[in-house]
Amino acid sequence: MTDLPEGFADEAALDDFMTRPSPDLIADLKSVGGDVTVLGVGGKMGPSLAILAKRAAPEKRVIGVARFTDAAVKARLEAAGVETVACDLLDRAAVARLEVTENVIFMAGRKFGSSGNQPLTWAMNALVPAIVAEHFAKARIVAFSTACVYPFVDIRHQGATEATPPTPPPGEYAASCVGRERMFEYYSSRFDTPGRLLRLSYAIDMRYGVLHDVATLVRDGQPISVAMGHVNVIWQGDANACALRALKHCTTPTTPLNVSGPEVASVRAMAAAMGERLDRKPIIEGDEAATAWLVNTAEQTRLFGYPTVPLAKLLDWTAAWVKSGGGSLGKPTHFEVRDGNY
Repeated sequence: MTDLPEGFADEAALDDFMTRPSPDLIADLKSVGGDVTVLGVGGKMGPSLAILAKRAAPEKRVIGVARFTDAAVKARLEAAGVETVACDLLDRAAVARLEVTENVIFMAGRKFGSSGNQPLTWAMNALVPAIVAEHFAKARIVAFSTACVYPFVDIRHQGATEATPPTPPPGEYAASCVGRERMFEYYSSRFDTPGRLLRLSYAIDMRYGVLHDVATLVRDGQPISVAMGHVNVIWQGDANACALRALKHCTTPTTPLNVSGPEVASVRAMAAAMGERLDRKPIIEGDEAATAWLVNTAEQTRLFGYPTVPLAKLLDWTAAWVKSGGGSLGKPTHFEVRDGNY
């Protein structure tokens, strides 16, 4: 995508650009037969992914499934041509009533609040995948996972590859995410279900994400911890496109695929860059550790090419958005956490 905007006047312009499909995405979805169900469509990324799918393949039915506690999300999806179905994915009987489409994007999960209710975190991150994988055994399933399944790696290297064993640091959230992958792997092997496990690291939307967190702290004169001093980030539109294009690259049994930007990005350097753009001096707290949660995205690049939005443009967009008082989802990433407690 060569014609990148300078910025976004409002959320409508941001959402329109984020859901604008590329020719490659259109071609890949056209080559994949059948309709698409997006499970857990009500989260941060779900609405934009479902709308992107519908815009890329208007001839396909795109079905968004969630509890829909926010009626505005349901209305937005339906206005874009996405069918909506209310369902609690922890309810096995309710899941059994869902239509089995040829393609499934699984986005459900629980992270924040995990330390206060570990049983619910395990139920959402391990039991729900088992229920879903059994019901959708005849579908292709691209399931969102997380880089948190990996151990911390040396920041001097290029990050964990898909061959790195999932041995996360302490914390029940990360352990439950390994459980999620194991459930999809088990049922994929049992039923020959094609799939992919997307180990995503930090999708970026101007309204949330690591860059939003850093820019807001710089603007407000708050300290920025560099305890987790290095991260990978990717434009949410690119992450969504990777997930949908992965339907063409499912394997039997399912296999992992790292999804993020190619750079090992320094939090300190990003804070300095935000400071220049916002005319503020960042307040840095602590020192960088020698390790971080980082992923190697060589396989993603081989399949889909480089992300269409580079890190420098993401910095520009986010700084301008925060400076102008653009909206926020109010959901900090807690990127600085190293002990696994969210």
